[in-house]
Amino acid sequence: MPGGPDPAVVVDGLVMRYGDKVAVDELSLTVERDSITAVLGPNGAGKTTTLETCEGYRKPQQGSVRVLGLDPVRDRRDLLPRIGVMLQGGGAWSGVRAMEMLEHVARLHAHPLDTGMLAERLGLGECGRTPYRRLSGGQQQRLGLAMAVVGRPDLVFVDEPTAGMDPQARRTTWQLLEELRGDGVTVVLTTHYMDEAERLADHIHIIDHGRLIASGSPLELTRGGTHATIRLVVTRPFPAGAPGSLAAALGAGTEVAQLDEVSLLVTGPADPSTLARVSRWCEEFGVLPESLTLGQRNLEDVFLQLTGRGLTP
Repeated sequence: MPGGPDPAVVVDGLVMRYGDKVAVDELSLTVERDSITAVLGPNGAGKTTTLETCEGYRKPQQGSVRVLGLDPVRDRRDLLPRIGVMLQGGGAWSGVRAMEMLEHVARLHAHPLDTGMLAERLGLGECGRTPYRRLSGGQQQRLGLAMAVVGRPDLVFVDEPTAGMDPQARRTTWQLLEELRGDGVTVVLTTHYMDEAERLADHIHIIDHGRLIASGSPLELTRGGTHATIRLVVTRPFPAGAPGSLAAALGAGTEVAQLDEVSLLVTGPADPSTLARVSRWCEEFGVLPESLTLGQRNLEDVFLQLTGRGLTP
């Protein structure tokens, strides 16, 4: 019985260095076709270098990268018409008007989308005659997304697609990305917004220090098996050794992770006995809770627990 189509992106044992610094350390991951895949990591984790290698801007120093079955460097001429790239830095000339830039990019493709329709959909009509340098950050992002998808790509890389956008524009962008997936376009997404990744992504790769440290669907990453979570937020920083002390008080079957200086996440059986022991520990150590929340882990909890670092734009 024949298997399904090959993955849209295959990264195998990728190593990239900048002098003595290893930016990507034998990284392997795949992106399935017709999906939205989020690649998350703290600043300096290696995600930008990895994606620039997939886009053909960098040549692998070790390992290999295949995109739509092609080598992004050797087969660049064949690959470029099939991919779109949205750069966080914009990618437009400073003095060009927004619609002029979009129409210029459209003319580079054989069968582009209608630029008027795309501009209307992304709310660019109101700023179409505005020079790029005078656009707001959100408008620049919307233009960047339009430029990435106007050529009807099979695969689009989008970097921080909703940075600087108001809530309405953000929802419109989410809808467009979901429609692209529905039309058979593969989307590779990087974002600092955890709710965005959790909402959009079919699959998430979390990388840190150049290595893949977790991979799965949002549900797979956030569920704690049969366990639930208790998030403890206090009014002032925890005393030294707080996670280990609380873990010892709770006993086997629970894990305690410090999310930041005033937040702990307890993963384990969230029964009345566990809640009572958390309260007793707070009393014993003079810790005043600001909130004690029972629930399931979200993606931000998982990210902080795995990396010990937050996502900062």
